[in-house]
Order: sequence, then C-alpha cells, then structure tokens
Amino acid sequence: MPGMAASPAIFENLKLDPTVFILHYLKWHLPRPNDTLADYAKMVNESIVHDNPVLIGVSFGGMLVQEMARHRRFKKVIIISSIKSKFEMPKRMHFARYTRIHKLLPTGLVNNVELLAKYAFGEKVNKRLALYEIYLDVRDKVYIDWAIHQIVNWKQTQPPKNVIHIHGELDNVFPINNIKGCITVNKGKHTMIIYRAKWFNEHLPKLILE
Repeated sequence: MPGMAASPAIFENLKLDPTVFILHYLKWHLPRPNDTLADYAKMVNESIVHDNPVLIGVSFGGMLVQEMARHRRFKKVIIISSIKSKFEMPKRMHFARYTRIHKLLPTGLVNNVELLAKYAFGEKVNKRLALYEIYLDVRDKVYIDWAIHQIVNWKQTQPPKNVIHIHGELDNVFPINNIKGCITVNKGKHTMIIYRAKWFNEHLPKLILE
C-alpha cells in the first residue's frame, strides 16, 4: 500500500524473485462520506483474495495496513517510513490535532505537484517534478482533506503483534527520534522506498520469509 496520495509506481524499483513472491499492488480510492480509517481498512480488505498474505505499507499506507490487520488475519505487516502509534507522531501533528490548524491547509491546490509532494513526502521536488507527476496521482481535495485528518487524529496506542517497522534515520516526516523498535536504514529518508530500493531488494525477502 503506497503512502498518502501516492500510486503503486513508488514500488517500481522493488525486484523480488518472481518464483518466490507474487506482488499485488493496492491503490487509494476516494473515501465514502464519514469513513473512519477503520471503515476504509475494512473496505480495502475486501479486495484481498489471498489467505494469510504479508502486508506492506508506506507512510500513511503503513498506518492503514495496521488498521487492516485488526479486521483480518495477515502473516506479517511490514511498515516503511511510518509510525506504530500516536506516540510516535512528531509534535507538529499533535499540535495540529489539538488546534485543528490542518483544516487551514490549502488542499484545494492539490494539482500543484510541488505542494502535494510537500504534504505526502515532506520534501521539495523541483529537480524531480516529472517523477512526482507519476508517483502522486491521487489529486482530489476530498481525499487529501480526509487523509490529513485521519493521520493527525490517529488514536492507535498499541500496534498489531506481527508488525515489522523499517525506518530511515533521516526521515523528516516522522523523525526517528520519536520511533521505537524499528529496523533503521542508514541515511534513509521518507522517500527511501523509491531511492533506496537496493536496500529493500536485499532485505525484504528475508523479513517476509523468516
């Protein structure tokens, strides 16, 4: 499951042995009116046809797959550049929850890819604008408003027992100083699923199979 507003294209550099693994890509769809993240998770679960698979989620997608694991059995849940509880959120997200300042964000400008990348990836994309045109394909204000609200108001205090957390030491969206019990990727940033694919190609197979 990709991160907020992102397409499965962010996984294009993952090259896992096709004789061992079958990869299935989940996509974001517009939430229904008044959907909670738990409601949305149940809806996404309906699209999974395999028994006891391994879920992998990036950033907001990592939060979603943990919610999915509360309603269905999965062999493992691997989250990347994400958080396992509200206690791992940065202070600015706690501030947004209490002040509701996130309601003032100019989400009507979602077709501005540079602004959308700032929301989704926490970085400027001036040098990679063409790539982010591909990576960020969910440009609907209703979805963006909903996603930001679900992130800052996430109430999870304990993750599912079978969660494996992979996090970059230079993540600027969810700083690693707030993160407990993770596998740390040296010099990994929030977008490391795209730019550090070699690390994941080397380590994911063992994490999935062991």
